[in-house]
Amino acid sequence: MMRIEYLGHSCFRLTTKTGRTIVTDPYEGVGYDLPQILRADILTVSHGHFDHNNVSAVKDPLVIANEPKTYTFDGITIEGIECYHDPMQGKLRGKNVIYKITADGTTVCHLGDLGEPYNAKLVEKIGKCDILLLPIGGTYTVDAHGAKAYADGIAPKTVIPMHFRPADGSLDIADEREFLALYPSEQITRVKNGCVDLPQKSTTIIFMERAKA
Repeated sequence: MMRIEYLGHSCFRLTTKTGRTIVTDPYEGVGYDLPQILRADILTVSHGHFDHNNVSAVKDPLVIANEPKTYTFDGITIEGIECYHDPMQGKLRGKNVIYKITADGTTVCHLGDLGEPYNAKLVEKIGKCDILLLPIGGTYTVDAHGAKAYADGIAPKTVIPMHFRPADGSLDIADEREFLALYPSEQITRVKNGCVDLPQKSTTIIFMERAKA
């Protein structure tokens, strides 16, 4: 069983049943700090902006995935899929890499800073996944309604929102309320300790407050 921890913004730590760790999009400059000691076997970086590429914060990664290609390591497969960071085909903010991470029989899809409006061809390219890590805050990514369109199109078993503004956040992005209001309350599970074991048994939204230790 895979464990997933939400470390804030678009940064997660996935831990496989063999103890291998994958860290996504380490950040800085968002109003709060990453854990000071952060190690990973694999580090994924969706694009080169400061709030996603704080590579120096992660100690001794064996693999750094930062391109739209396939990486393999110790039974873990990571597929990078290129998309746009904005609705003008990259003219505003460039490109973004989506990562599909498969380990322990579970596929987690991290959309990075997906900013292009719903694109059926991109959804087809992404394909199926169990867990979707979905930006919802708008401004630099899809907003709440755009995020739901992708969630509906990809149809994962579980959606975990990311890239929103918590109470101590400083970026000009929205908080989680508009996105969560698009779903019935009974479909939403709230996790305060920033950590869950995956996969979940049924389709749901897991809203995670970040782990602060």
